[in-house]
Amino acid sequence: MPAHQSRSRTRDRNNVLNRPEFISLNQPLARSSAELRSSSRRHSAQAGQFKQPQSQQEPQQQPQQQQNGNTRDRKDSAQQQPEEDCMQLNPSFKGIAYNSLLAIDICMSKRMGVCAFKTSSWGSVRSMVTLLAMTGHGVVWIGVTLICLTRSSTLAGQEVLVNLLLALILDIMTVAGVQKLMKRKGPLEVSPGFLDYISMDMYAFPAAHASRATMVSKFLLNHLVLAVPLRILLVLWAFLMGISRILQGRHHITDVMCGFALGFLHYKLVEMVWLSSNACQTLISIWTFSWSPFFN
Repeated sequence: MPAHQSRSRTRDRNNVLNRPEFISLNQPLARSSAELRSSSRRHSAQAGQFKQPQSQQEPQQQPQQQQNGNTRDRKDSAQQQPEEDCMQLNPSFKGIAYNSLLAIDICMSKRMGVCAFKTSSWGSVRSMVTLLAMTGHGVVWIGVTLICLTRSSTLAGQEVLVNLLLALILDIMTVAGVQKLMKRKGPLEVSPGFLDYISMDMYAFPAAHASRATMVSKFLLNHLVLAVPLRILLVLWAFLMGISRILQGRHHITDVMCGFALGFLHYKLVEMVWLSSNACQTLISIWTFSWSPFFN
């Protein structure tokens, strides 16, 4: 064993402080419970002081973060927004004018629908307006044309009646197709009648009665010899036909105006493809199953 280790041990033995009764003097003094509580309170107070500014800063930072997030969302939505929506948000002069005219048309048409119901302001004359509108139904005109065609005995009369029948069929099919395509409802919720279902007059645009009245009146004025009072009455009938449909709440003003224009186009088309007397006789023979014109 080395000599310096033995010397250190003898020193420790001879040292009085290393004895058991003096061991507590060599260790650090333990803190009392009161001192421990006071120190813990001091540490907690200091931690609270540090936490309070952070807690005060967090509510201030949250609105700023929300504002930043909203601005970012707006920028992203503006970048991702299609051009059509941008055009709706910034309408052109044409769009403003179109919407304004449409609003005026709807407002005036609703105000003019004074015979739509029995409780309306002009409900007392509703039956007369309905009777006037019935004279413009396609089914009524086709039935009257067929009756006149069976009673006619002249070739000229049969020629006019056959072309009128084809014009009525063209008018009904064209108006029904356009109405099915547009599907515009009337200004007032008026259910269509039985004849309207048969003639496929279910929607508002264009006005079928106005189109038919214009076409028929123009056709008869051109191909029949009528007195001046009758010609005036025929034109007045066509005009009142369109007005009656507005009074009943079935059509807008623009629907009736477009119906007048469409009826005039139908008349021009029929005049362009006018069937001759021989062609009309052939159609009549096919209809009556008589083939006598082919053997003459």
